[in-house]
Amino acid sequence: MAKPIVYFASARAKFFDYDYGFLGKFEEILNRVNLGKYVDSGDYVPIKMHLGSQGAYRVVRPAFIRKLVDALKKVGGEPFVTDTVRIPGLEYLRVANSNGINELSTGVPVIMADGVFGSDCVMRPSGPILGEIGIASAIHDAPAMIVLSHCKGHIASGYGGAVKNLGMGGIAFKDRNGVHQRGKMHFLQNAELQWTSEKCTHCLQCVGSCPHGSIAFDDSQLLVIDQEKCARCGRCARVCTFEALVLPQNPELFQKALAEAAAAVLNTFKKGKVLYINFVTDVQPECDCMPIADAPLVPDIGVLVSDDIGAIEKATLDLIGQAQLIRDSKAGDKELTSAENLFLKINGKDPYLQVQAMVDHGLGSADYELVEVLCKPKPDGSTQPQNPFGH
Repeated sequence: MAKPIVYFASARAKFFDYDYGFLGKFEEILNRVNLGKYVDSGDYVPIKMHLGSQGAYRVVRPAFIRKLVDALKKVGGEPFVTDTVRIPGLEYLRVANSNGINELSTGVPVIMADGVFGSDCVMRPSGPILGEIGIASAIHDAPAMIVLSHCKGHIASGYGGAVKNLGMGGIAFKDRNGVHQRGKMHFLQNAELQWTSEKCTHCLQCVGSCPHGSIAFDDSQLLVIDQEKCARCGRCARVCTFEALVLPQNPELFQKALAEAAAAVLNTFKKGKVLYINFVTDVQPECDCMPIADAPLVPDIGVLVSDDIGAIEKATLDLIGQAQLIRDSKAGDKELTSAENLFLKINGKDPYLQVQAMVDHGLGSADYELVEVLCKPKPDGSTQPQNPFGH
């Protein structure tokens, strides 16, 4: 059986020629994959991505989104940019706009897939871990989808790529009864935050980092957690540098639950109607949901495109593992000498587990053929740069 193809374009530009630059090479990949295979004329096509946060700006740049939009329109698709509510819907749209992601820059509307209140979803069976999960309606009802992922670290899954983009981002915030849906995988351990007052310096980073407003200190400086609002995301524990806050976790179970949720989303689409695009740029240790953007761990690598989620995730992690480390980063802080399985070393969770879990669901391959695209050919079919002076 032939290996799944993963197209790759390096972020490097070795000639002063648009067609050899990152945008030009991305255009050529979109030409080669033939978007008409995945999108029929008239299809509404969600471009599922992460829109960033206030302070987290290392999202996929609008120039690349616009190239994708134009290519989808060329084959008759009706694309729109979307994510699900993780902070209040209107606030999230304002964040997207501040990061340059809006209809003016992308050429298409930007909407919340689970509605502005985060409760528009369709309950679907997921598997033995989660039972059922609420899939955002604008994704559930779509005939085709582009999963556009910025690849970086993540507090709970170690690494956030296409699987995380779907397993968390394709799931509604809550259902109509107010029951957490995306938070289900965080609740698996049935663990509550543990606070040690003796270690707490009351720096308030936990309060500021909570997207749900579930943490506060009372007049006696005792920590108060609103259990109804708390989604067990662990962000407050992540930012507590004094380990005063701890959230017990089972990383392996979480990775499997993440893959199960992603599989539930994908199973709403017919085979061959989903394409994955991984941008391996600004590979920071934190997710784009955090209130900051840390320095990248490795230099920009490039972009990968495939219709096999296992193959593209495996290729992405392998390329990151072969990269040089940036010294002035968290990798330098940890005095790492190799980027092999980098996110296990940085965040303590093995992301290859989520790749294997997708393969176990029959929704991807752990093998791949990497096809590098070096340039966009000229109109006459040649590949000679107009300016031959390389770096």
